[in-house]
Amino acid sequence: MRARLRGAAVVLAGLCLVAGPAACGKAGGVHEPGGTASGGALKIGVLLPDNTSRLYHFDKPLIEKKIHQLCPECTVEVVSAEHDVATQQQQMDAMITKRVRVLILDAVDSKSLRSPVESARAAGIPVVSYDRLVEGPVSAYVSFNGKRVGELQGEALLKALGGKARGAQIVMMNGDSTDPNSAWFRQGALEVLQGKVKIGKAYETAGWRPENANSNMSAAISALGAEHIDGVYSANDGLAAGIISALQASKIKPLPPVTGQDAELAAIQRIVTGDQYMTVYKPFVPEAGTAAAMAVALGRGKKLDDITTHTVNSPTTHGIPAVLLTPISVTVDRIKNTVVKDGMYTIEQICTPKFESACRRAGLLR
Repeated sequence: MRARLRGAAVVLAGLCLVAGPAACGKAGGVHEPGGTASGGALKIGVLLPDNTSRLYHFDKPLIEKKIHQLCPECTVEVVSAEHDVATQQQQMDAMITKRVRVLILDAVDSKSLRSPVESARAAGIPVVSYDRLVEGPVSAYVSFNGKRVGELQGEALLKALGGKARGAQIVMMNGDSTDPNSAWFRQGALEVLQGKVKIGKAYETAGWRPENANSNMSAAISALGAEHIDGVYSANDGLAAGIISALQASKIKPLPPVTGQDAELAAIQRIVTGDQYMTVYKPFVPEAGTAAAMAVALGRGKKLDDITTHTVNSPTTHGIPAVLLTPISVTVDRIKNTVVKDGMYTIEQICTPKFESACRRAGLLR
C-alpha cells in the first residue's frame, strides 16, 4: 500500500463529492460505452456476501440512501450471496448481462470472484470493491485500515494484561486464510504483540465461522491447559462468541481478555458483562457513503481523484484508487461515546432486562 495523503484540501474535496456533484459545481455530460450520459439514469448493482451481518443491516440501507441522494434518478439492485461463492458468481454474471452501469462488490471469496470482475471490466462495467479487496481489475476500493484494526486489537490486549503482559501466553484466532483482510489484521496485531507475549497457539478460522473458532479454542485449551491461557486475540466478534463459549464450557474463571471487531450488538453486550474485553468499531456511514460516491462518479464517467486518498495493491492489480478509513477501539467505558453516540444502537437495545444490572455497573443506566 502506498499512501498518497494530500491534506485537508483533499478531505474537503472528497466530502464535497459525497455531498453531491451539484455541491461541487461539476456538470455532467460524459458518455461511456454501454452507459448513459452523466446525470442520466444509472443502474447500480450491490453484491453483499450475506444478509445476516452488519453489512446487510447497516451498510445496505446507507449505501442505497447515499446513492439516491447523489443521483435521485439512479436505481439500485441489492443481492445477497448467503455466504456461497457460486451464488455470488452467478449474481455477478446476471448483473453483467443486465448491463448495470457500476457494481459495488463485497466478495464472499476474494480469489474466486476474480473471473467475474474480469468479465465486468470486459463489459465496461467498473467494480467498486467494498470492505474486502477482491482480486481482478477493480476500479476502486473502500474499507478500513486493516493494519490499524489489528494494532488496536493488540494494543487493547496488552492493556488488559497490564503488568502480566511480559511472559503471558495468548491464543491467536485469526480469520479465514482466503480473506486478505484477515492477513492485514494479523499483521497489525503481530507488530504490536510479538516480543511482548508468547503466542501459544494460532489458528486460521475457516469461513470466519464461530463454530470453527469454538473448536479451535477447545483444542487450544486441551493443548495448553486452561490455567496457561492469559488472553485471546480474536479477529472479530463472531469468532469471539465461539471462543468465549469454549472458555465457559471449560469453566475458566475469570475469563481471559478476548478482543473482537465489528461492534456487533451481542459483542457490545458481552463487553458490558465483562465476557469480552473490546471490539473494533468501524463507522459505517463514511464507508457506505464513500462507496456510493465512487459508484455514482464512475457511472457518470468521472475520475475519483477528488475522493480517493490512497492506492492499494491486490495480488493481481496495483495502484487501485482507495479510501482507507480509521477504525475505533471500544471498551466498556467507550460504548456511550461511540456506538450509542453515532446511533448504531440505543441504550435500550443494549440494556435489555437480561443486561440491566451489568449496564448499571457499566454506567450505561442509572
